[in-house]
Amino acid sequence: MLFNSINFLIFFPVVTAVYFLLPYRYRVLWLLAASCYFYMAFIPVFVLILAFTITVDYFAGIAIAGAEGKKRKQFLMASIIANVGVLFIFKYFNFFNANIAALADFLHWNYSLEALSLVLPIGLSFHVFQSLSYTIEVYRGNQKPERNFLILAIYVMFYPQLVAGPIERPQNLLHQFREKHQVDLARIGKGLRLMVYGFFMKLFIADNLAPFVDQVYDHPLEYLAPSFVIATVFFAFQIYCDFAGYSYIAIGSARVMGFTLMENFRQPYFSRSVSEFWRRWHISLSTWFKDYVYVPLGGSRKGERRHITNLLVTFLLSGLWHGANWTYVVWGGLNGIYLVLETFKNKYLKVGLPRISKNLFAESLKAIAQTLLTFALICLTWVFFRAESIGGAFHIIGQMFAGWDMLPEGMSRAEFYRQYVFIGRSDYDFYWSLGGIALLLVAEYLYLQNYVSRIFTLENRFVRYGIQWFLIATALLLIIVFAKTDAQQFIYFQF
Repeated sequence: MLFNSINFLIFFPVVTAVYFLLPYRYRVLWLLAASCYFYMAFIPVFVLILAFTITVDYFAGIAIAGAEGKKRKQFLMASIIANVGVLFIFKYFNFFNANIAALADFLHWNYSLEALSLVLPIGLSFHVFQSLSYTIEVYRGNQKPERNFLILAIYVMFYPQLVAGPIERPQNLLHQFREKHQVDLARIGKGLRLMVYGFFMKLFIADNLAPFVDQVYDHPLEYLAPSFVIATVFFAFQIYCDFAGYSYIAIGSARVMGFTLMENFRQPYFSRSVSEFWRRWHISLSTWFKDYVYVPLGGSRKGERRHITNLLVTFLLSGLWHGANWTYVVWGGLNGIYLVLETFKNKYLKVGLPRISKNLFAESLKAIAQTLLTFALICLTWVFFRAESIGGAFHIIGQMFAGWDMLPEGMSRAEFYRQYVFIGRSDYDFYWSLGGIALLLVAEYLYLQNYVSRIFTLENRFVRYGIQWFLIATALLLIIVFAKTDAQQFIYFQF
C-alpha cells in the first residue's frame, strides 16, 4: 500500500483509532494484522518471506543467548545466511549469474545456468537489515532475546517503516511495543505535522520534478548540456524529497500512535563536506553499515591503508545494497573515494578552503562555497545512481561539460529553451518546480537556524497555533492543487 494513495488515507485513521480503542493486550496483535494487510496489498505471497526470516531470527536469538563459545557464532551465522540468502536469491542471483555468464563467454567456458524468473519483493533489503540488526545485537549482548514471537514479528513488520525504513535497532524499538500508549493531542499534532511535511516533499516537489528527470535520463541521446545539468539537479532534489518524504510520513504516523522512530535525514544538502553529507543522509542505513560492517572490519583503528580499504569496502557494499547493477556499485565507490580524499585533505592540508579573514562575511562565503562544492560532488554521483548503465552515465557527464555555446542549426533561442531547458514541458511547470525547490531550501534553512522550533514554542498560543495552522494549510493547498493525480511509487521501494 502506498502512503500517497486513497487507500492509505482510509487505512491510517482506522488503524490508529482501533489501536487506541483496543485493550492493551490486543494492540500488538492488531498492529501485526494491520501491517500484514499493508504489505500484502502489494503482492500477498511475499509475506511468507518475512514470516520465514522472522521465524529463523526468533529461534536464532534465543539460541544465541543460551549458547556459549563457538556455538553462539554458529547460530548468528545461521541467521545471517538465512537472511542474506533470501536477499541474494531474489535480488542478486540474476546479477551475478549474468556477470559470470559474460565472463565465461569471454573466456570460452561452458556455462549454462539459467536466470531465475523472480519478482523482487518490495522493501526486501530494508526488513532483512532490520531483522539482522536484532540477531547481531543479541549476539553482542546489547539486546536480550525476544521470547514473544508477536513482538519480534511486529518489530520487523511495523507498517510505517516496513517498506523503506528507517532501519531500526532493537534497543530503540522493541521495548516500545510493550509500552501502553495513551492519546496525547500534542504528540498526535506533532506526528501529523511530520506527515504533512512528508506529503509536501513527495507530492508537491518530488513528483513534479520526476517528469523532467525521466524525460532526460530515459532519452539521453536527445538532449544537450543544459538539459543534463537541470535534470541532475532536479534528480538530487527528487530523490531527497521522495525518500525523506517517505521517512517523515513513516516517523509521523508512528508518532501519532506513540512510537518514536529514529531520525533518517537531517537537511543533507546544507552539508559542507561529503563526510557531513553522509552523517545527514539516510542516517539509519549509514549507521547500520558503520556499526555492522565498517567498525567490525577495523574502522580507522588499524592504520591508514586498512582505514582506506574499510571505507571503500563499506561504500561498495552500500552501493550494491541499493541495487543489482554496476551503476550502484560505481555510485558507492565514488562516494567512498570522496571520503578517502577528504581523509587525506584533513590529515595533510589541515584546512579546507583558505581562511581569508576572520570576519563574518568571509566565513559565510567560505561556508557557501563548501556547501556548493559538496552539492556538486554529490550530484556527480547521482548521475550513476539514476543512469540506466555505466556507459549512459559517462555519456551524460561528458555532455554536461560540452555544448554550452551550441545552438542547433535552424533552431530559435525560444525553441532551444523549450526543448533543452524546459525539457519539452511548459515554462509554468518548470518554474513551479524551481519554486518547490526554493520553498524546501528556505524551510530547511529556517529549521537549521532554529526558527521553526521557536515558532512551535512561542508563549502566545494564539500566535503559535495560528502560524502552525497557516503553514499546514499552505502545504495542504499546494499538495491539493499541484499534486499528480496518479499515485507515484516511492523510489526506494525498489530496494
